[in-house]
Amino acid sequence: MAVLIAISTKDFDPTEVAVPWRILSEAGVDVVFATDSGQVGAADPRMIDGNGFGILKPFLIANKSARTAYASLLSDKAFQAPIAYSDVRPEDFDALLLPGGHAKAVIPYLESDILHRAISGFFAADKPIGAICHGVVTACRATNPDTGKSVLYGRRTTALLKRQERLAYHLTRARLGDYYLTYPVTVEDEVRATLRAPADFIAGPTPVLRDDKKHLNRGFTVRDGMYLSARWPGDIHRFSFEFLKMLDEYQART
Repeated sequence: MAVLIAISTKDFDPTEVAVPWRILSEAGVDVVFATDSGQVGAADPRMIDGNGFGILKPFLIANKSARTAYASLLSDKAFQAPIAYSDVRPEDFDALLLPGGHAKAVIPYLESDILHRAISGFFAADKPIGAICHGVVTACRATNPDTGKSVLYGRRTTALLKRQERLAYHLTRARLGDYYLTYPVTVEDEVRATLRAPADFIAGPTPVLRDDKKHLNRGFTVRDGMYLSARWPGDIHRFSFEFLKMLDEYQART
């Protein structure tokens, strides 16, 4: 099995990239990375060192497990040799994973027409697709060529919640400005606008504690066919294991 993880060249979320990579790799899945530039990617450094977070640092940075996974990821051969979005062919991969990141340098990832067309190809082929946090924005901006609507139109999904995004923004704006607000429109509002019905956006329980391998119930995901979504780094372990299960189902089917 070969999974493509599409990331931004700069400022991707380390938890949402490194933890799925580790879980998939440990399960024997081949992981290929793609960046907008074709150059090696780098996570948002603030999510690693907490610079600028002040007393909120323990709550906002990636946790120790994720930072350890990211440190290992940096020496991974596939991570060090990404392909460019322009070289992505959905037929070369079994599945696609779309992680997030909120700093402004992720915008080329969120707005890439080339990546959007590739995403549409994965959806058209009914291959497993996972999106978390701002990765859901990247997915919702991809268009179904037959309908002219978002590939998420008619599907159920979740994403970073408006209340999560606004809370992080208000808590940090005195120090960091709009660091936590990638666009004036929140992730939830943009994603909702692309769906067929309001009920297709599922917020889930209030996110408080981050999940881990021993506490998957703390995480939250929404699955619709071969599409899986989650909200924030606190859902990442449940998201990763659910994505792995989806891969097994796809492999059995094919």
